[in-house]
Amino acid sequence: MCHNSLAVDPQRREVIGLVGQILHTRAPAPPGEGVQAKRERASRESRLWTRAIKDLPPAPEGQLWVDVADRGADLFEFLASEDAWGRSYVVRACSSRSIGVGHGADPKAAALHPYARSLAECGRRQMEISDGVGGRRQATVALAWAAIQLQAPHVRRGLYEPRPLRVWVLRLWEVDAPTRAAPLEWVLLTNAPVQDRADAWVRVHWYECRWIVEEFHKAQKTGSAIEDVQFTTEAALQPMIAVLSVVALQLLNLRAASRQEDAATRLATEVVHPDYVAVLSAWRWKEVRLESSVHDFFYALARLGGRQNRKRDHRPGWLVLWRGWMKLHSMVEGATVIGATGYKIRGQT
Repeated sequence: MCHNSLAVDPQRREVIGLVGQILHTRAPAPPGEGVQAKRERASRESRLWTRAIKDLPPAPEGQLWVDVADRGADLFEFLASEDAWGRSYVVRACSSRSIGVGHGADPKAAALHPYARSLAECGRRQMEISDGVGGRRQATVALAWAAIQLQAPHVRRGLYEPRPLRVWVLRLWEVDAPTRAAPLEWVLLTNAPVQDRADAWVRVHWYECRWIVEEFHKAQKTGSAIEDVQFTTEAALQPMIAVLSVVALQLLNLRAASRQEDAATRLATEVVHPDYVAVLSAWRWKEVRLESSVHDFFYALARLGGRQNRKRDHRPGWLVLWRGWMKLHSMVEGATVIGATGYKIRGQT
């Protein structure tokens, strides 16, 4: 299993880097393992989430870093570790936990999901969401939020202090979903204070960034075919997974940059190495164009990968980008060997 942690700029939705990657081999639980033994076992799969944040540095002074995760991270142990280490998070809830309503000393008992669905709507917005079949559609979504306390499980299954966690719950749901479409509903948990409606929408915006890691997984699996590597030992697999992950990250950033409003004016050299821009432009336009834009580089790479770039064609997919990148990488290696990247072509270096 490959557990990835990405650093993402929430404004531009661009990946800053791969800040953590855990390669985990699933180990079956020993026969007759008790609750305490399971809680303390180092190979327990649920510990991946706390391992992923344990060695991350704290946020610099004046900055806020937020850990965003899907339902797999809805573990009391993980949420308690976030609090203990002074980190902020937004996690999509999986189970309907026992909660206390409000942050007071004697909260009223309730269940998470029924309580979240009972909250009054505090606002609506238009949002682009997945249509469930690989595309996107516009949806009207409503929002509600409240302060709650997560109660520690009766049976302690992780390494944490058994005390309530003061958090905020946010519910986002789709209004008037199209026929045959599964309506969107998110129940989110965060320890970042939600004081008003503006804060609530910001927390939702943070969670929207989580989809980027799914795109990274697609780049790994569909693009670089990371699951089809034919090595049979961990010693051989680990460095190959690392290399392919870096390439997948490069292609993810390039595709994200190509979708930005400034793609036609932003220099491609801000996203990829100048040698790649020089060689690809020489192949595509028969002259070196270091001033090529992200848009021009992206579609030239797709052309190299076999796309015809016709107006009716869909945007380039991961397979096309991967084929183009592998060809371009070989071309850059060849140009480097003969020193062609330093040659002058039509007056440009």
